[in-house]
Amino acid sequence: MVMEDVSMNEREVLNAALAKVGVPADAPHYLMNSCPVQFTFSYERGQHQRLARLYDHGVAAQWSSKDLPWETSVDPEALVAESAQMRGDAFGWSEQAISQTALAKFSQKDWIRFGIAYQRWMLSQFLHGEQGALICSAKIVESAPWMDAKYFAASQVIDEARHVEVFSRYLNEKLTGGYPLNAHLGALLDDIVVDARWDVTYLGMQIMVEGLALAAFGLIHATTADPLLRTLLRYVMADEARHVAFGVLSLSEIYQTLSAAELKERQEFALEAAISMRDRFLLQELWADFDVPRDTVALLMAQSPERQMFSNLLFARIIPNLRKLGLLDANDGWLREGFHRIGVMGFEELDDATMDPDAFADTSPANR
Repeated sequence: MVMEDVSMNEREVLNAALAKVGVPADAPHYLMNSCPVQFTFSYERGQHQRLARLYDHGVAAQWSSKDLPWETSVDPEALVAESAQMRGDAFGWSEQAISQTALAKFSQKDWIRFGIAYQRWMLSQFLHGEQGALICSAKIVESAPWMDAKYFAASQVIDEARHVEVFSRYLNEKLTGGYPLNAHLGALLDDIVVDARWDVTYLGMQIMVEGLALAAFGLIHATTADPLLRTLLRYVMADEARHVAFGVLSLSEIYQTLSAAELKERQEFALEAAISMRDRFLLQELWADFDVPRDTVALLMAQSPERQMFSNLLFARIIPNLRKLGLLDANDGWLREGFHRIGVMGFEELDDATMDPDAFADTSPANR
C-alpha cells in the first residue's frame, strides 16, 4: 500500500498495526497534512515592519553546528552525581513518600543511572519537538498570508534544521542515544501538523510548544554544569526567542478580527495543548526502563511540590504571550479559568515575547 494514497483513518490503522508487529521506534510516522497553500503577490518588504526586523535579525544570526565546542569532554555520571537528581531530591520526594515503593530500593548508583536517563529523555523530547517545529515552519511558509511572514518562516526552517542536528549529535556523541517520542507530545504535534487552519499551526507550535521549550532550555541552561550543553542551549534559545515573537506578532493582528466563537476554538486548543505538555513530564517511558510501576510514580509526581513548581515555570513563557493575544480573557476569561483549574496559571505580569531582548538583539555568532 502506498502511504500517500490512503485516508487519515487508514493511516492511523496502519501505524497502529506497524506498532503491534514490532516496527522499530525510528520507523516513519505518517500524517495527512491538509495545509492550504497561499500565494501572495505583494512582494514589497516591510509591510509588517516588526516581522521584517525579525527576519533581518534571523538572517544575521545564522550559525553552524561547527561553531559549538564539540571537543568538550562530557562525563554524564559526574554531572549527575553533582546534582540533586542522584537521590530523587529534584522531585521533592521524602524518604517516607517512597518507602513503600520500588524507589526505596534505589541505590546511589541507581539514582545516577536514573539521572543520566532523565537527561537523555528530556533532550530526546527536545529533539523530537524541534523536528515538529521544522515541519510546522515549512507549513507556515506555505500558508502564511504575508510575504514578511513567509520570509521569516523560511529563515526559521534553517534554524530548526540546525536545532535537530545539534540535539541529535549531542545525544549520540555525548550520551548514549535518545528515547522515543513521548505519547503526549506526539499527539500534540500530530494535532498541530494536521490542522488546516494556518493560525492554529502558529498557536500550537510558535506559542505553546516553542514557548514551553524556551522556558525549559532556560532552566537547564541555568543548572547544567556541562559547558558544551550550556553553549548549545544559548545558541538555540536566541533562535527560539525570535520564533516565539514571530508567532505573537503574527497572531496579534489576526485574533483582533476573529469572532467570539472562533476565539473559543483557539482557547480550547491552547488548554488541550497545555494539558498535553503538563502530562508529558510524568516520564512514563523513562520509569518503564527502571521496572518502576507507572501508577506508583504518577501518584508520587502528582504530589511533588517541586514538579508543580517546575510545571509552572515551564509556562512562564506561555502565559504572557496568551495574554498579549487576548486569549486569556476572551469569552469571559474562559482560558484563564482553565489554566487555574489545571494549576499552571502564573507569571502573567512578565513581558511577552515581543519584549524579549533576544528576539530583536544582535545575536549573531560574533556577538554571542
